[in-house]
Amino acid sequence: MEHPHADPDAGAEARTRWPGAASTPESATSPVHYAILEGAFAAGLGGVIALARRRERDGLLAIPREELPLLALATFALADVVSKEKVSTWLREPFVRESAEHKAVGPEGTGLRHAVGELLTCTRCMGAWSALVLVGLRTVSPTAGRTVTNVLALTGVNDVLQGGFRLLAERTNREVLANEAAQRALEADG
Repeated sequence: MEHPHADPDAGAEARTRWPGAASTPESATSPVHYAILEGAFAAGLGGVIALARRRERDGLLAIPREELPLLALATFALADVVSKEKVSTWLREPFVRESAEHKAVGPEGTGLRHAVGELLTCTRCMGAWSALVLVGLRTVSPTAGRTVTNVLALTGVNDVLQGGFRLLAERTNREVLANEAAQRALEADG
């Protein structure tokens, strides 16, 4: 049976695309590749949920709410390290083309390889996976999870402070240059 949204004059490929897909540009991936990644995420999440329920039945507490800000900072730091930092080049290399400065240029290949490359270069996407890993580690081994979370949270605070310092230094430098230019203009007029 032909799909009700398919163009009867289009080729067989158009008939197998999902509703609305005709308006989506061709891609190096298909919905199946993203579904595989989502399935892996859902399986990991299901595993963490099952483990958390078992631990709760054994009388062990879930992650306290007061730990969530630290987990959020740790998630930010881990996603940033995986997606952007030179130290994680080995992880991205099979899936991502990078410049000589180790900045992502774009995903490699097609299919699932391309989809993984897109995932690895998206800090927001990696944030979800990083959160899953950190919550999973915290659930499996609370002591190790807290230790890793604390290290990564401090890394996240360092990133924020470094960014703030860089902005302050740039602003100060602009003001110094503007003041020097104004001083030279006054001297030239006087």
